[in-house]
Amino acid sequence: MGRDVSGEIERLRAEIERHNYLYHVLDRPEIPDSEYDRLFRRLQDLEAAHPALVTRESPTQRVGSSPVEEFSTVAHSVPMRSLANAFNGQEIKDFDRRVRRLLGQDEVVYVAEPKLDGLSVELVYRDGRLVQGSTRGDGSNGEDVTANLRTVRSVLLRLQPKEDGVESPALLEVRGEIYVERRDLAAVNLERDEAGLSPFANPRNFAAGSLRHLDPRVTRSRPLKLFCYDVGRVEGLKIRTQEELLETLARLGIRVNPLFAVCRGIEEAIAFYERLEKERDTLPYEVDGVVIKVDDLYARRVLGEIAHSPRWALAAKFPPEQAITRLQGILISVGRTGMLTPVAVLDPVRVRGVEISRATLHNEDEVRRKDLRVGDFVLVQRAGDVIPEVAGPLPERRTGEERPFAMPTSCPVCSGPVVRLEGEAAHRCLNISCPARIKESILHFVSKGGFDIEGFGPRLIDQLVDKGLVRRISDLFFLDRDALVGLERMGEKSAANLLAAVEKSKSVSLSKLLFALGIPQVGEHTAEVVVAALQSLKRVMAAKEEVLMAIPGVGPRTAEAIAGFFQNPENRALVARLLEAKVTPAVTAPAASSALAGRRFVFTGTLSTYSREEAAELVKELGAAVSGSVSAQTDYVVAGESPGSKAKQARSLGVKTLTEAEFLALLERSG
Repeated sequence: MGRDVSGEIERLRAEIERHNYLYHVLDRPEIPDSEYDRLFRRLQDLEAAHPALVTRESPTQRVGSSPVEEFSTVAHSVPMRSLANAFNGQEIKDFDRRVRRLLGQDEVVYVAEPKLDGLSVELVYRDGRLVQGSTRGDGSNGEDVTANLRTVRSVLLRLQPKEDGVESPALLEVRGEIYVERRDLAAVNLERDEAGLSPFANPRNFAAGSLRHLDPRVTRSRPLKLFCYDVGRVEGLKIRTQEELLETLARLGIRVNPLFAVCRGIEEAIAFYERLEKERDTLPYEVDGVVIKVDDLYARRVLGEIAHSPRWALAAKFPPEQAITRLQGILISVGRTGMLTPVAVLDPVRVRGVEISRATLHNEDEVRRKDLRVGDFVLVQRAGDVIPEVAGPLPERRTGEERPFAMPTSCPVCSGPVVRLEGEAAHRCLNISCPARIKESILHFVSKGGFDIEGFGPRLIDQLVDKGLVRRISDLFFLDRDALVGLERMGEKSAANLLAAVEKSKSVSLSKLLFALGIPQVGEHTAEVVVAALQSLKRVMAAKEEVLMAIPGVGPRTAEAIAGFFQNPENRALVARLLEAKVTPAVTAPAASSALAGRRFVFTGTLSTYSREEAAELVKELGAAVSGSVSAQTDYVVAGESPGSKAKQARSLGVKTLTEAEFLALLERSG
C-alpha cells in the first residue's frame, strides 16, 4: 500500500510539473484549469495523509513559507557583472571596433537579446534540483531569496531535460531576469487603486519589491515571470557559443526568451536594435534596450573584462520614451537658500509607466534656451528613464496665445525682493524669514546629514510654520507638549516621542551642526573638512575668508559663503539660541592611525550590508572623507547595485572602483 501511495504521489508530481511547464514556460496548456486543480488537490490530500513523503521539490511546496526577518547574503561564485552602456548606433559601432581590434578579426558574430526591465537573479541547480536562488546584489554578493523564487511558477524546481539526450548537469548556475507583463501589472495596480493603495510605479519596482518581500506568500501572490540568458559556474556541460547556451537552457526546460537574434556583424545587431525599438510597445513586457554579446565563448575569455564590466558585451539602451502634453503653467518653488526654481505644471501624461504632471525647469536661462511658453504643447521624457524632463516645445502647434515666461521680481511666498547674483544662473529671495525658506531649512536641519531628528515630516513642518510655532530653526528646541498636541494628527504619545527625539539630537557633532545650518556651498564633506581644520565652533564663526581658503578643499566661493554667513548678526543670534537650548556640538578627532586616514570616498548605487549613510560614517570614523562627486582627488568609488553616472566618471578618471565586497574587505583590513 505504501509503495502504491508513493508511486501515485510521484506520478502526480511529474504530471503537475509537466503541466506547469507547458503553461508557465511554453504558454501551451493542454488541460483546463479545473482538471489541473483536481490533480493538485489530489496531491495535496495524499501528502497531508503521508507527510513523510513530502519533498521540497513537490509542486505543493510553492505555496510560500513563513516570513523571514531579513535575507542572508549569498556570494556568487562567478561575479554577475554590470554592462557598459551605449545610447546610439555610433556608440554600438565603437564597441564593435574595439572588439574586432582586440580579437584581430574583420567581422564578429554577436547575439542580440532584449534587455528586460526587471530584477536580475541567479538560480543554482545541483543534479537538476533547485538548491538556491539569489538577487544580483552588488555583483559579488546577493540576497538569498530561495524561498521567494520557489513560488514563481516559471522557475523550475527540477530541471526538465527534453528527450534528446540532454541530461541535467551536476552543477548549473543560471542567470535571468524576474519581470512582470504589462497587463498583469495593470491588473495589480487597478486592484491596489480600488483598495486605496498607491500603484507600483514601473515593472522593475514591482519585480524587485515582490521578489524581495520578506513574506514569500506575498511573492507567490504576484504574477512574476522569469527569462534566463546566461550562466555562472557549470559542471557537466560543454557550451561553445551564446546561441548554443540559450538552446541548451531551453532543452533543459529553462524558460528562455525566444526573441533573440544571431547577428553576423555589428550592422545586423544594430538592425535588431532599431527594429526592437520600433516594436517595443507591441511586446507583452517592458524592454529598455538590447544586450549585444560576442557569440563565441572562447573569444570572450580572450577579450576579458575592464573594471566591473566585460569587454564582450554591451547594453544598448533605447532613447528615453517621450510623450506630448500641454504646459499649463510654470509655478515657482522656493528652496532653503532662497533659490527660486521654475516648475512646469503639465497636463498629466504617462511616460514609461509613470504619470507625470510636474517637472523642474531648473532656472530662467533653461526656460529661455528651450523657448518654452505657457500653453505650449511640449515633449516630456524621463531623463535616464527616471527624472521627469521637458525636452522642448512643439512650435508648429502654437496658436499665438502662448505666453513667454518671466521670473518674478518678488518672492511668490513672502513678497520679498528677488535678485540674481553675479555669476549665478539662479534667482534668490533675500528674505531669510520667508516661510518657504524656513520650511525647507527645517527639512534640511532635521535630515540625516544634519541633526537627524525623526518625526519632522513636511506636513508637520507646514503646520509649525503656518501657525507661528516655529519662526526660525532654533524654535524647534523650545517646542512644548501642549502646543504640539493641538496640531492635526498629533496625540500625546506622538508629541512625547517628537520631544524626546529633539532632546536626543542636542548631542551632535560640530560638522553636522555646520552642515545643518544650510550655508550655501557647504555640504557634509566641506563641513567635515572645515571642522577638522579649525576644531571649534568659536574658531569657525570667527574665521576670515583668507583663513578658510587656506584649508585644502575650500575654494573662494565657499570661504565667502561661510564667512558671510557668520558675519550676519541674525545668523550669529541663531547659533547663540541653539547653544542656549543646550545644543552641544562636539569635535571628533579622526583616527589618524588608520590606513584610510586622509582618503576620499564616493558612494553610488544601493549597498546591501549598510546604507550609504552608514558606510560613510564608518570611513569617517577611520579618518577618511566622503564626497558627493567624483574628481581626480577621489581615492575610491564604492559601487553598489544600480550605480549611477559616478561609476562611469570613476572609470574615465582612472579612480579605483570597489564592489561592496571589496569595500568590506578594505574596512576589515583598515579597522
